[in-house]
Amino acid sequence: MRRACKSLLLSVAVMLSMNAVAAPSVAQTEHAATLARQVLLADTHIDAPYRLDEEGWRDLSLATDGREFDLAKSRAGGLDLAFMSIYTPSSLDASGGNRAVADKLIDSVEAMVGRNPGHFAIVRNPDEARAAKASGKLALALGMENGAAIGDSLEGLRHFHARGVRYITLAHAMANRLADSSYDLEHRREGGLSAFGTEVIAEMNRLGVMVDVSHLSDDAVRSVLATSKVPVIASHSSARHFTPGWERNLSDELIDAIGAKGGVIQVTFGSGFVSSAANRWRDVEKAAQEAAGIAGEGPDAEAFEKAYRSTHPYPYATAATVADHIDYIVKRIGIEHVGLGSDFDGVGDSLPSDLKDVSQYPNLIAELLARGYSDAQIARIAGGNLLEAWTAVEQYAQSH
Repeated sequence: MRRACKSLLLSVAVMLSMNAVAAPSVAQTEHAATLARQVLLADTHIDAPYRLDEEGWRDLSLATDGREFDLAKSRAGGLDLAFMSIYTPSSLDASGGNRAVADKLIDSVEAMVGRNPGHFAIVRNPDEARAAKASGKLALALGMENGAAIGDSLEGLRHFHARGVRYITLAHAMANRLADSSYDLEHRREGGLSAFGTEVIAEMNRLGVMVDVSHLSDDAVRSVLATSKVPVIASHSSARHFTPGWERNLSDELIDAIGAKGGVIQVTFGSGFVSSAANRWRDVEKAAQEAAGIAGEGPDAEAFEKAYRSTHPYPYATAATVADHIDYIVKRIGIEHVGLGSDFDGVGDSLPSDLKDVSQYPNLIAELLARGYSDAQIARIAGGNLLEAWTAVEQYAQSH
């Protein structure tokens, strides 16, 4: 009871401190832009490759309308290290088509670099990321979203490690041969992790591939933490404290456990992830769509959402809302365990009103400055913590 009361008082104190924060001053806004250029700013989840595959090739070294990530916007926002999401849909798992799609998306990232070697560089470790920044290049790392792409054997994992993949989100929208998904309530197994998933984690540790627990069920996250010998990351997750009952975000228990493991929670930006109002709006909109007899995806669904938004405005979050999650995690487990994983180009029209693309990271930095974070603390959040966890994974691999 005493611990529960203490936890409640802490939550109240955190909320009161958040509500009391004034908007960033002009000086803080200007300093944020400077700081964004000075620190190594890393974002662990950008979905540019899948959009290149879906919508056709675009030269992202040029300013590109309709995209949340390109070189010009990255320069404006101070982005130095962008993990390109090698995402494959869960629907492909039954046919085994994930591997081919993943290889194709990696090809597209390699093509970005091959066509613009003076601007982009693929990096495979923290030292290469730092060297890319020093040379004025935008570092592109590879993070695989949905471990189904490795197939049924460790050979698939080794294949993608050789191609440069340095983290794997074990599952996505559905349970797969590795782990259970937070979204999939039907196919759950004891502990949330398969025997093969346990083997995969051990091999990821040996190879130096970070284990990503975003998208996993609570039981799966617990099992991953018990299995991995090194820190894990959540590449694009936020705090369930602000979206009660939504398993896709991390509970206080799991936040604590990831921190105790030395891991890093990369806070994601989508309004539905950081705002309970936006999270509820999506549930109500989907229920209305189903009542209208319209399938979940496709042109009819898009037309329905457009009409629905015209009469039910979407409650966009703000950079301050995202900063609330960072604040909450910092106060709970420490400054060393939080970073940024936006999900740019991956969450449709749901991004906060002032975090619409990679040019706007300074708006979030200004919020942190207004809350009293020092330059050194912001450098940690912007990328330092992620690099430390990645280094720990690399060092374990080199010694085993």
